Amino acid sequence: MKLQFKLALYNTLTKVAIIFFTGGVILISLEKISYHHISLRLEAKKNEFLRSLSTKRISQILEQHNSFTDYNILKDDYIMLKQVKYEHITTVVDTFSTAQRTIDKSTDTYRILTCKFNYYKRTYILEVGNTIDAVEDLKNTIKGFTLVILIFALSLTLISDLIFTKYLLKPFYNIIEHKLIRVNDPLNFDYQKVETSTQDFNLLDDSINSLMKKITDMFLLEKQFIANVSHELMTPISIISSRLENILLHEGLTEDAENKIFASLKTLIRLKSIINSLLLISQVENNQFNKNDIVKIPEVLAEINEELEDRLEDRNVTLNNTLQHKQLIIGNRSLMHTLLFNLINNAIKYNHQGGSITIIDKIVNEHYILQIIDTGVGMDNIQVEKAFTRFEKLDTDERESYGLGLAIVKSIAAFHKIDIKVTSEKDKGTIISLQFNDRQ
Repeated sequence: MKLQFKLALYNTLTKVAIIFFTGGVILISLEKISYHHISLRLEAKKNEFLRSLSTKRISQILEQHNSFTDYNILKDDYIMLKQVKYEHITTVVDTFSTAQRTIDKSTDTYRILTCKFNYYKRTYILEVGNTIDAVEDLKNTIKGFTLVILIFALSLTLISDLIFTKYLLKPFYNIIEHKLIRVNDPLNFDYQKVETSTQDFNLLDDSINSLMKKITDMFLLEKQFIANVSHELMTPISIISSRLENILLHEGLTEDAENKIFASLKTLIRLKSIINSLLLISQVENNQFNKNDIVKIPEVLAEINEELEDRLEDRNVTLNNTLQHKQLIIGNRSLMHTLLFNLINNAIKYNHQGGSITIIDKIVNEHYILQIIDTGVGMDNIQVEKAFTRFEKLDTDERESYGLGLAIVKSIAAFHKIDIKVTSEKDKGTIISLQFNDRQ
C-alpha cells in the first residue's frame, strides 16, 4: 500500500474513533439530561398536586374507590393517588424509577416519581408518571443523525486526506519516479532539484543527487578502466601467445620444454577467456550493444543444440526440446545466443552421466516463460543466492568453470529486461526460468 493511502487511512480511522467517542458521550449525556428534565417536571407536578389538595377533595377523589388515577388524552403523563395503612412520616421522600404502566388498556414505559405523605392522620401514596417514549424517539433520531454525520464525515475526511497527502507527497513520488527508478542508468540521471517546500524532501533530494554523482564518477572510471584493460592486457597476451607458438616451431626443444610452453599457452588462453568474459559483462552493463534484432528463440536453441552435440554425447546427456511457441523477441541476437548457450552448457556441465535436460515454454499472464530443467547435481539455498556472483563456482570437479558464465547471463538478462528465477535442490537438479517482459 502506498504511503499516501496509509496516511489517509490512518487519519480517517483516527477521526472515526473520535466521532464514535463523541457520539457515545452525546447519547449518554442526552439520556441523563432528559431523565433529569423529566424528574424536575414530575416534582413540579407533584408539588402542584399537593398544594391543591384538601380533605374535601381527597374525599371526593377516593369516595368511590381506594385509589384515583388521572391522565391526559395522549397518555403522556398520569397521576395516581392511593390510601394505604397509616405510617408516621416526618419527611416526604421522592423515589424515581422507570417502569411500565397500563393506562386505559395501553401499556407504556414511564419515568415515575413515587412518594408517601400524611394528610390529616392518613397515609397516601402518590405516583406521578411521564412517558419516556419521546426520549427514546429522540435518542433514535440522534443515533440516525449521528450515523449519517459519521458516514459523511468519513467520506469527506478520506477524500480531503487523499487530496492533501497527494499534494504533500507529490515531491516524494517525483523523487522516486525521476531519480530512484533511474539509478541503473547513472549517465542519464536527472540532477534537477525537485520543487518542494518540505525540508525533509529537500534533504533526501540533495542526498540522492550527491550519491548519484559519486556513482556516476565511479561508473565512468570503471568504463575507462575496462577500456584500458582491453588494450593494455589483451595486446600483451596476444604477443606472448604468438611468441610461445613460434618457440614451439623450433626443432631443438626438449619434451619437458614443450610441455612447459603448452602449459603456459593454456594459462594464457584461460586468462584471455576470463578477460573476454569480464569485458563482455562490462560492455553489456554499459549498454554498448544494440538490441534491434528480431530474435527467434526456437532458431537460437536449434543452433545451440548443434554446437553442443559433441558435449551431449560425451556426457551421455539427453536434450529434450519441447517448445510449443514460436516466440520472437526484440533484442541482440548474439547476446541472446550467449545467454542460452551458457545456461544449457551449465546444465550439461553439472549434469550426471546419463542425465537429461528438458526445455519447455509457456505463456503466463501474457509473459513468455522459458524453462531449462536438468537432472544434475543441483544447488542448496546458499549456492542459489550466490549463483550469479562473479567467480563463484559450484563445489565440483569441473575444471573448465571460471565462475563467470552465470554472471554473463545475469548481465544479458538485465539488458533485455528478462527476469531470472533459479529453483534447485541438491542432487535433484535445477530449473532456470526466464520471463521475457518485452515480446514481439
